[in-house]
Amino acid sequence: MSQAPALPPDLFSLADHAALARQRLSPLARAYIDGGAENGLTLAANTAAWQQRELLPRLLRGLGPENLPDTALTLLGRPLEWPLLVAPMAYQRLTHADGEWASALAAQAQGAGFCLATQASVSVETVAQALGPERRAPLWFQLYGLGERPFAAELAERAQAAGCDALLVTLDAPVQGVRDDERRHAAAWPAGLRAAHLRPGQPPPTAPATWDDLAWLTAHSRLPVVAKGILHPADARLALEAGAAAIVVSNHGGRTLDTAIPTARALPAVAQAVQGAVPVLVDGGIRRGSDLLKALALGATAALLGRPVLHGLANAGPLGAAHVLRLLRDEFTAALILCGCRSLADCADALAT
Repeated sequence: MSQAPALPPDLFSLADHAALARQRLSPLARAYIDGGAENGLTLAANTAAWQQRELLPRLLRGLGPENLPDTALTLLGRPLEWPLLVAPMAYQRLTHADGEWASALAAQAQGAGFCLATQASVSVETVAQALGPERRAPLWFQLYGLGERPFAAELAERAQAAGCDALLVTLDAPVQGVRDDERRHAAAWPAGLRAAHLRPGQPPPTAPATWDDLAWLTAHSRLPVVAKGILHPADARLALEAGAAAIVVSNHGGRTLDTAIPTARALPAVAQAVQGAVPVLVDGGIRRGSDLLKALALGATAALLGRPVLHGLANAGPLGAAHVLRLLRDEFTAALILCGCRSLADCADALAT
C-alpha cells in the first residue's frame, strides 16, 4: 500500500474534496478525471438538474439520531447497506499509486458497492482478492467491447471466476467523446500506465454492437447483466427485451455526447418505461446526500458515484475515498430524517411537484 497525504481537517463536502484535488492532480489527471465532452454543457447540467429539484419534507415522523431511517436494500440478490455503488472509472492509478485497489477498499469500508472498469489499472482478480469472499457489498465488473463477442466472453468468464456479482455493460460509448482538455495533455500519459484487462499494446475493442449482442450476453452469462447508458425510454424497453437484469440511466458523466439530457431529467421517463420490472440505477452529477434522496424519489433503486471518489483518492488515498463516501452517506441520512423518510420507499413522496 502506497503512502498518501494525511486527510486535511477542513474537508466538509464533496466540493471541498474536488477543490483540493484540483491542486494535487497533474494537468493530465485533472483533464482526464474532471473533463467533459466538447463545451462541458452536459457535465454542468448533470449537477444543476439535481439542484433544481425541490424537496417537500414531512414532519414528526419519530426520526432522529436515536432512530435512524432504514437504508438497507437488496440489489440483484445481494444486500447493500445504502443505495450507492462506486461507478466504473478507468486508469485510477492516474490519481493514486494504489488505484482501484484503494477505491474498492474504501467502498467496502463504507458499505458501498463497487464496479471495476474494463480499463482499470488494477486487475479484477487483485481487487476481488483484496475485498475477500465475505465482503459486505456487491462487486460488479464493467464490460466494454460487446460487439467483439470472444473478447466479451473472455472478460465475462474472468469476472465470474473472480467472484463478481454482476456484469455492467456500458452501451453509450461506441466512440470516445470529443474531450479537448484531455487531447491537449495526451502526450503526458505515463508510459507504464495500462489497462490491466488488455494485453500490452492491445487497443480497446471498437466493433459496433447491437441489441442482439446484448441479448447474446444475457443468454450466455452466468452473472446478471446490467445495461448502462440508457437515456431514452424506448431503449430501456429494448434492454428489457434483451434480458437486462437492471438498467443504469447515464450519459457517461457528460464525457461522450455534449448537450445530452441530464440524468435527473431522463430518469423519470425511463423508470416509467421499466414499470418496476428490474432495478433502475442512475449516475451523473450527484454531489450531495439530498441528490441521492431525489434520485430515489424520481424512480431509482440506487445510484452510482464517480469523480468525487477519485478526488478523495487523490487527496488522501483510500482514507480520502472512504471519507468522500462517508460524507455522502451522512448527508443522505440527514436528508432522509429531515424529509421524514423512515425507509427508502418513503422517498417517493419527498419531492415537490
